[in-house]
Amino acid sequence: MIVWLNGTHGAGKTTTGALVQRLLPDSRVFDAEKVGETLMDITPGLPDTDNFQHWAPWRPLVVETARRVLDYTGGTLVMPMTVLVEEYWREIAGGLAAHGVPVRHFVLHADQETLRGRIAGDTVLGPDSPFRLRYLEPYAEAARTWLHAEAEVVDTTHLTPAEAALRIAEAVRA
Repeated sequence: MIVWLNGTHGAGKTTTGALVQRLLPDSRVFDAEKVGETLMDITPGLPDTDNFQHWAPWRPLVVETARRVLDYTGGTLVMPMTVLVEEYWREIAGGLAAHGVPVRHFVLHADQETLRGRIAGDTVLGPDSPFRLRYLEPYAEAARTWLHAEAEVVDTTHLTPAEAALRIAEAVRA
């Protein structure tokens, strides 16, 4: 099984994912961003883009890597990864379904004010990361049009990462 943690940057996916992994026996964290980083290392580089998810190979490589890891290890993969383009999510979800891999899709949601505050205080990418700020409106649009209807929404506005992880783990175990 895959527990996919979606949501915009600053929602707490990485932190929550590590905590979910500790709560689910026989689980591992797989960050699909590493697949994108591998593609970014190709030289000469692939066509210019502002997001590696736009490269057509990224999505099937994520599917193939996740399924191969699950075939090898069994258990559960916790995947913290923002996917805001509906077509890309459908390609990934459909690819996993075609291989019989069940997916529990969660969206970590927070209101815009909370997200801006988290981004302003980010100690990893630095305060007010232009990259993270750039995705606030695309996230809001995806949430309004398709994303929240496609997933189990966990509002993290007033939750700690540990509380959000516990809710997700309890939902998966139920």
